[in-house]
Amino acid sequence: MERTFASSSSGDVSSSFSGGGGRTVRVIPLQDPTTAEEPAAEPMRERIVRRIRGMKAEEWVSVLLPCSRWMRSYKWREYLQADVMAGITVGVMLVPQSMSYAKLAGLHPIYGLYTGFVPVFIYSIFGSSRQLAVGPVALVSLLVSNVLGSIVDSSEDLYTELAILLALMVGVLECLMGLLRLGWLIRFISHSVISGFTTASAFVIGLSQIKYFLGYDITRSSKIIPLIQSIIEGFHDFRWPPFVMGSFFLAILLIMKHLGKTSKKFRYLRAAGPLTAVVLGTVLVKIFRPNSISVVGEIPQGLPSFNIPEGFDHAKSLISTAVLITGVAILESVGIAKALAAKNGYELDSNQELFGLGVANICGAFFSCYPSTGSFSRSAVNHESGAHTGLSGIIMGIIMICALQFLTPLFSDIPQCALAAIVISAVIGLVDYDEAIFLWRVDKRDFLLWIITFFTTLIFGIEIGVLVGVGVSLAFVIHESANPHIAVLGRLPGTTVYRNILQYPEAYTYNGIVVVRMDAPIYFANISYIKDRLREYELSASSANRGPDVRRIYFVILEMSPVTYIDSSAVQALKDLHQEYRARNIQIAIANPNKQVHLLLSKAGLVTLIGKEWFFVRVHDAIQICLQHVQSLTGQTVNKSNEIPTKSSFFQNLIRQEDLPSIQEPLLRENIV
Repeated sequence: MERTFASSSSGDVSSSFSGGGGRTVRVIPLQDPTTAEEPAAEPMRERIVRRIRGMKAEEWVSVLLPCSRWMRSYKWREYLQADVMAGITVGVMLVPQSMSYAKLAGLHPIYGLYTGFVPVFIYSIFGSSRQLAVGPVALVSLLVSNVLGSIVDSSEDLYTELAILLALMVGVLECLMGLLRLGWLIRFISHSVISGFTTASAFVIGLSQIKYFLGYDITRSSKIIPLIQSIIEGFHDFRWPPFVMGSFFLAILLIMKHLGKTSKKFRYLRAAGPLTAVVLGTVLVKIFRPNSISVVGEIPQGLPSFNIPEGFDHAKSLISTAVLITGVAILESVGIAKALAAKNGYELDSNQELFGLGVANICGAFFSCYPSTGSFSRSAVNHESGAHTGLSGIIMGIIMICALQFLTPLFSDIPQCALAAIVISAVIGLVDYDEAIFLWRVDKRDFLLWIITFFTTLIFGIEIGVLVGVGVSLAFVIHESANPHIAVLGRLPGTTVYRNILQYPEAYTYNGIVVVRMDAPIYFANISYIKDRLREYELSASSANRGPDVRRIYFVILEMSPVTYIDSSAVQALKDLHQEYRARNIQIAIANPNKQVHLLLSKAGLVTLIGKEWFFVRVHDAIQICLQHVQSLTGQTVNKSNEIPTKSSFFQNLIRQEDLPSIQEPLLRENIV
């Protein structure tokens, strides 16, 4: 049972206005925030210096080389076989995929192999995720193709130079965000925006690759309307051989992917699908040598050489795309990495992850790589194949070394339609229609956000689609912040608990008193809305069903426990509201402000202005004092016809309930907060 006692601030009031039974109202005193001692906050610089000086050599190694964490605790007998098998499986998948994504980016396939080699090794050392498979991905490849295609023709050397420069810029941005711990900025991008964006991008990517099925070139664009127009206009050049061969490879890939997902016995088929399509396509081309089937052509043999990125004159025009690719990389890579870390029982620092991705891209840029990030499909296969540590990534890199050193002569006869089928089968998984259905059932506003992002990306392109989606998402956040949820509270029968009267219709209110709870911080953007709602509640509070029979409001009690912050504009508005109420003989009471809010109100002089005796720990304490004042001001007794039948007066029952153990609060109701 809660212990109550008389407070110095309310002692005079309690003694002057006692209940019907002559008992003194007892309330819990609210502590003065100015008297509470707080430990002096240590300056950030001193805190950082103290932390750095206190770090041991082992901790420094863990921070600078995250791979040392799993190396120290590596269980050779338990992990080695699984890591090697997972690395081989994903490496076999990565070789054909990297060439396919390079073609999607408008680059020669060799740059896809380079991007699947260098960043994989670097990330294994500096990355904190043990299952994330880094390398070229479809969405980033489309972004590269979209922006560079508007600057220079893909057949020119400058196109390749700018793609490599873009990797350097993305890496620098990721490192800066990781070092400055700015990963939280991406939280402002709603999941609905990401889902709508990736779904639309999947359609654009699929249509951009269909030219290898049709046998003729189409316009390079990230907008769906020009793509469809180009496909229709060039249909007279349609060729059956690449269409039949490409459809055959796509069917094989989808069947193997489905079997690998649905059956544990065939789980390796999912990773083997791309390699199967490449091998079959190469064999068919070597046997039949069809003239209508375009092939990859000669691929240079050997590892990439060290080169300093060029094309810095165009860096300014690439900034927006570098920011966009960085955002996509964070959302895709960090999201996947966190999910895999949770499944495998280890912690992951998103800022360290950003730094690892950044270092991988920076180093890759000096070895002719274009931007890379974590792949959802390859990471899923890596996890399902039993990868325990980053050793699987090192094995992937070794597979890529073997491909570059010994297998590139065999890649020259790979059909373009086989690589296109690999891309299309991969992006089919990005079509997230299940999310749209779920949002329609659960939250129509998020569904609207999904639809806006989806169609904007399809019609106006990727950059505009992302900007519009993020803008609308932020507009929703601002609207919610400027129009917070506010509730009128009533007392649950038989308890001293006060809850939303819309959620709990049986909760009763008191004549002459309105209790309002504000479920948000109070600041300049929402204070006008809050004042309007308070005036509205004051006028509509005539439906009260307990207490003295009065026809107007004498007290407004603000329940401030959910209010985590209040700014100077809100303080001034509360002062104005107090003066307005005072002119109409209405008293404000404050219940349960947190320490920071109470201290700010005290410093601003609002506690003195309203009166210390009108600040309470609980809503129930405020109700008791206000009830006595209402009875005294009106000279009326409690209307017993509205109370639960009893021989005692209402106020005696109220006092007795305070001394009884609290009855358990009913379970929360749904739908209304």
